[in-house]
Amino acid sequence: MNTIAIIGAGPGLGAAAARRFGHEGYAVALISRSQERAEALAAELTSEGITAAGFAADVRRPTALTSALERAAHQLGAVEVLQYSPVPHEDFMHPVLETTVEDLRGALEFSVLGPLAAVTQVLPGMRTAGTGTILFVNGGTAVRPKPGFAGTSIAFAGESAYAQMLHSVLADASIHVSQLIIPGAIAPASQHSSPTAIAQLLWTMHTERTTFRHFTRDIDA
Repeated sequence: MNTIAIIGAGPGLGAAAARRFGHEGYAVALISRSQERAEALAAELTSEGITAAGFAADVRRPTALTSALERAAHQLGAVEVLQYSPVPHEDFMHPVLETTVEDLRGALEFSVLGPLAAVTQVLPGMRTAGTGTILFVNGGTAVRPKPGFAGTSIAFAGESAYAQMLHSVLADASIHVSQLIIPGAIAPASQHSSPTAIAQLLWTMHTERTTFRHFTRDIDA
């Protein structure tokens, strides 16, 4: 059975993506800071006929994150799809002139070192399988920095650069790397930015394997 690992698996987008991939036959590894919440979501999915398991890890602790991914692969099977979509902390969103070294350290751990640790852990399995998909999910500051949100603007830029380099160097290995930009908030009633709509877009990105960057809507709208 193919496995998707969703890092930042919560009741919104994480749950919607889990259902979208799960209904296509994927086993789902749900990685969250809370073991209790991850297991509760896994139980919901299991009741719907989806193979799922929850694993606790803080993305700012690389050893914990790689350990969770290792346990997920052992329990569910090698990770074919990696989705990195944790929600940034409010502490990362200070104005640029008020941002401290520690503020930025946390944002970089979250958005650069976390993805690096996760990709490094799953990439050997994807190479062995000869296929894989890595999906990065970011807010609009990844492409339009805002002085009022310095931490995410800087850290998302680093994550975007890392993701785009991976897209370039892994294409020949049949490993597709793609980034989804969500301008504004995820809104349950929105046609384009609801969890269900975004999950469908992530599935399309995985299956069609076209360009690097996608948007849920026009960022200038």
